[in-house]
This record gives sequence, C-alpha cells and structure tokens, in this order.
Amino acid sequence: MKSRSLFAAALVVGLAAIVFLPAAPAAQEQAAPTGFRPDRVAGQLSCEAQLMELPRPEQFREHLRIITQDPHPAGSEAQKRVGQYLIDVMTAAGLEVESYPYDLYLPQLTDDVTAEIITPEHIALSTQEGELAEDRFSGHPELLNGWNAFSGSGDVTGQVVYANFGRKEDFEQLLELGVDIQGKIVIARYGGNFRGFKVKFAQQHGAIGVIMFSDPGDNLGVDEYPAGPNMNSTTIQRGSVLTLDYTGDPLTPFEPAYTLDSGKEVNRLDPSEVDLHKIPVLPMGYGAAQQILERMEGEAAPEDWSGGLPVTYRLVGGEELTVRVRVNQPKALTRAVNVVGTIRGTEQPDEWVMFGSHYDPWGFGAIDPNGGTAMLLTMAEALGELAANGCAPRRSILIGHWDAEEYGIIGSAEWVEQFRDELTSNAIAYINADSAVSGPRFGSSSSPSLKGPIVEATKAVAHPTNGLTVYETWLSAGSEERVEPGMGNLGGGSDHVGFYAHVGVPSGSLGFGGSGGVYHSNYDNFAWYERFGDHEFIFGPTLARVNGVLALRLANADVLPYDVPRYARDLEVHANTIKDLAADAGMEAELSDLHAAIAELQTTAEDYATARDAALVETTFPADELRALNAMLIGLEKSFMHEEGLQGRPWFRSLYASPDPFSGYASWMLPGLRYEIETDNEDQLAFWQAVYVEAVSELTARVEALRAELAGD
Repeated sequence: MKSRSLFAAALVVGLAAIVFLPAAPAAQEQAAPTGFRPDRVAGQLSCEAQLMELPRPEQFREHLRIITQDPHPAGSEAQKRVGQYLIDVMTAAGLEVESYPYDLYLPQLTDDVTAEIITPEHIALSTQEGELAEDRFSGHPELLNGWNAFSGSGDVTGQVVYANFGRKEDFEQLLELGVDIQGKIVIARYGGNFRGFKVKFAQQHGAIGVIMFSDPGDNLGVDEYPAGPNMNSTTIQRGSVLTLDYTGDPLTPFEPAYTLDSGKEVNRLDPSEVDLHKIPVLPMGYGAAQQILERMEGEAAPEDWSGGLPVTYRLVGGEELTVRVRVNQPKALTRAVNVVGTIRGTEQPDEWVMFGSHYDPWGFGAIDPNGGTAMLLTMAEALGELAANGCAPRRSILIGHWDAEEYGIIGSAEWVEQFRDELTSNAIAYINADSAVSGPRFGSSSSPSLKGPIVEATKAVAHPTNGLTVYETWLSAGSEERVEPGMGNLGGGSDHVGFYAHVGVPSGSLGFGGSGGVYHSNYDNFAWYERFGDHEFIFGPTLARVNGVLALRLANADVLPYDVPRYARDLEVHANTIKDLAADAGMEAELSDLHAAIAELQTTAEDYATARDAALVETTFPADELRALNAMLIGLEKSFMHEEGLQGRPWFRSLYASPDPFSGYASWMLPGLRYEIETDNEDQLAFWQAVYVEAVSELTARVEALRAELAGD
C-alpha cells in the first residue's frame, strides 16, 4: 500500500464541517486575568473571545491525518517530509519559522532482530504486530519490528530468569532468593520503572540479554484491539533504553551537537567513552512472552510478581529451556531537525512564552506524540490569525517541534543547550504537549508558579461535551469533593526536562487523555485514534483554546501572572513528604530550619501578591520599570538552580524537581534530600537541608525585592 505524499495534501483545511461548539464563557462573567491593569482587561478578553472561534475539529483532524499517514521515526525520509509540513503550515499561518539541525549519535533504523526458543523445541517468536483487517495502517510496508533504541548488538542464547518489573529491588530480591542471574537472559514486564533501568540493572547483575513485554494484567478491563482500545497479544511497546547521567546527544553532553557542515566546533566524545548498554535487548508482545513463561519450570515467583497471563510465573526457566536473542543495531551520526515557529512580540520580542512537543514517533504516532503536534499546529494557525487581526502578543510566543525525543529526549535537549543563556534570562514558561490529545479527561502537571495561570486558563474555555468549563469538568473528576483540581508534578520522560531541570524555566504539561493500550506500538495510528481516541476530533481544538488563552495571558500581562504563593504551599507538602519517606526508611529527617524558611517565604509571597494586585490598580509603571520587574519574576525559578548539579548528575541542576534517577519517569521533589534517603545516607541530610534553606531564602529575598518595588518601599 503506497501512501499519498504529504506534499499532495492541503496545508489548511478549507471546508468547514457543521459541528456543535459550546460557546465560550461570556467575557463579562470571567474574572479579570491576573497580572493585568484594569484598563487592559477588556482588550485581553476580547482577543480571547476571538480565539474561541478559531480552532476547528476538521482542521485538527486534517493535520493529524496528514502527519500520521506514514511511519516517520527520527532519521527517516518520512520524518523529513513531516518536518517540511510543519514548516509550511506555520509559515502559512504567519509565523516566523526556523529549523535547527543537529548531527546526533543515534541507532540506525533497522529491524534486524530475532527472538526464538531454542530448546526443548524450536519456536520462532513474533517480533511485530499482526496485520488486522480492521486497521488499514497495520500492514504498511515501512513498519518495523519491535526494537529498543540504544540496545547493544549481539547474538546470545541462554537460560531464562524472570525479574518481575526489572526494578532495583526486584534484582536484589532475586539475589536474596538465591537466583543466579550471571550468563542468563532476563525477561521482565513493563512497568515500575523506565525500561532502560531494567537493562542497566540486568547488565550490572551479569545478564547477557533482556526481553521486555507488556503484561495483559495492566489492561484496564476493556476489550483488546481491534475490538477495544487496549493492547492485544501482539502489541509491542518500543522505546529507548538510554540511561546516561545527562539528557541529550550521547556524544555532546552540556553542548549542542551542531552539524558537521555547520563550521562550528563541537567536542564529541568517542562512542567508547559513553556508558551505553552492551547487551542485546528486545521488546515483544505478551503472546510471544507467554510461550517462554509457560515453559519455565523453576520455583514459583512471589505472588505479587504474577501478572495477567494464564501461567504460573516462575523465577527461572530451568536448564532445558534456552532462548535466543539477536539484535544488530548499528549507530552513527544522524541528522535530526527541530522546527520552531515564532509569533514575534510587539513590545518585548526577546521574552519567550514557549509551547512544544516532539514530532518523531516509533511508527505512526497518532497519540504519541502527534495528537499534540496537530494541536500545536491548530493553535499556531489561531494565534497567527489573531495577530493578523489586531491581537498580536506583546511578548513572543514560540511553538517548537522537537526531533529525536523517542531516542532519549535528544532534540529538545540540544536546543536548550544551544540557547541556554537566552532561556535563562528571557524564558517565561515552557508548556509541553507530548501525547496531549487522546480522550476526554483533562489533566495537568506543572511547576508551582504556573499552577495558578493554568487553572485560570481552564476557567475561560468551555468543555466541548457538557456545557461546563474545562475547569469545572476537571474539578468534578473523581469521586471525592475537591476545592481545587488535582495537579501533578513534572517528572521525566519528555521534552520539558531540559527546560525545567537543566535551566530552570517554569514548565507545565496540559492534555486530554483517555483509554489506550497501544503505547509505542504500530497500532498507535489514525485508525485507532478515530475509533477510540478523540473520535469527534473535538478535544484537540479545546486544548488549543486552553493553551491559546494561557499563551496570550503570559504574553500580554503587565506583570507576569506567576502563582508565587504556590511555591511555599507546595514546598511545605514536599518537605513533609521527605520527612515521611525518611521515617519509612528508618531515618530521622530533622528539617526544622527548612520549615522555618518555607514559613517566611509563605508570608512574603502572600504580601507580594497583595502588593502586585494593588499596584496594578493604583500605579502606572513606566515600561522600563515593568520590564525590570518581569525580569525579576523570570529569575524566581533560578533560586533552585544548583550549579554543581545533583548527586552524580551534574546536568540536572534543579533542586526543586528532577526525574527519579532509579526509575527514570517518576518525579522526585526536593531531589537532593530524596537521594540521600533512597541511598541510605542519613549523615548527609543536614548538609542538604542547608542547601535547601539557602535556596528558599534566596527565593524569599527575590520575592521581597519584588514586593518592595511594587509597594514603592
């Protein structure tokens, strides 16, 4: 089946389908947005009202259809075509568009892999999803076998050890149970940690290969694809297994991997100097994994290690069962390209409000990531039209499409390293849109200072199905009554990491989610999406409105509307959590100095918010004074930047939050303290408390300086 070229598709949808779109909340019913002078509120709300009319379902649908018509992993010719489509759409929308190419050390696109049972009988194991009559994309000739980026290459045959989720504690328990891992092939189910750590721990314990599978016990009680949205027996979760102590190109830590033809000097490491995995790694569906597990003859695994397969999960396979894993994965410098569109600000063009998502998938990527990509294009067209009609932003709005995220958050990290100074000085916020649209349930995670602005934006946009606002729907989700929506904290696993954890740009993630079990598989395609995701294509445009409101408010506010008091509220929660974690580990975390510093910050932050709101009503600040105030606000998050970096991870500089270094995905709050607890190092807790007291005190001093400036003290 030969798919139509991207270039044959229209860039902008011209025919508007007749659809029901809930009206936006009336301007007179909305509270004045934070950070605006009273005389500027009406103009802001008028522009927001115009925004509500622009994102359309058919527009979002067409972008998604075009982007996902062919598999387009990083480094492929199809990915180049998608990149050009992004350029064309944003240029047509009136944005200034630039491309940022890098030469990255990446696995080459190959499906040269084998998995098979050798004894007691020879069985070839499936390494690709089955073709389905109900899924017109599942037989695409360019689809690859299941593979893991940054696997080692090798051809190994050996006995099998089952390691549950392959977590650090799982391998430790295997040793306690007397299981010999040396020279064995480890089979582990997905979940519990980042897949790369399964490989890292297996290799450290002497394993010669790793097999990973998605267990049906993780299905959510709904039908398997194609009858329902969840994984079937052949669904394979691909993914990178890169586990370095920095993010980005493996050969150029801390500096951008400029292209070889750029003329710019790049200090590239030799690949032999980089701690890449040496052993071969393969993912497979649970049907193939079951054929191994049901032939294992050793002692039964602990009860909580059992999954959803109709077999007895056992620790070892025994001497009679041998399995072969073969992976041929060459790696070389590969061109990757970030695409960034800019709506240039009319007054402070060097101050940046940023939105972004990667655009490289493992296959088609209708959910991950291109629901977010299509939403960003829809948003770009709306903001471009607004700018042309008199609603141009005062500050610049940037929309970034990052390459090579799936291989290890690489493209965005290189861009962050290239623009480290500009981001440190001028970046107001980064909002991530990875996999942002796949169902009806709204959710958000963010740094403290963006929680208030995000909540306010959701109050300004109607939910498309129920006559309520997005905020009201979000607030009512779940069984318990709440006074505010539940908002998460950012961890690892996507493109916010460089912005937030490396340079300290306040960051967030907003999205509409739903059911799904086709993560990183060849079934994550338009056929799945139109049946089980956003099948009316209404949630993408809704998110474009929420993000559009957020963008306009951050770009147009007289005083940046950061939620400054939230720093103290969240810090108190995190400090108490650290205390509880220490107690669970048999330690005492004496954090009275930190609690005292947080209490002082709370008082100062509340006084600041009062002074800000009063000054906006009572005082007319000259433009240069407002600019200086906002520069001070941009600097608040930098109070948590620790120049030496975190323990063993100098690239990760945020004292406030970081990815869990032992699982990869989870969010560690106050990670300097958390690390000492997790590594059973109670003696260092006092040192790290002092580090945190200094950071919180610096933040308090910055907030007090802002308050004094606003109050005219």
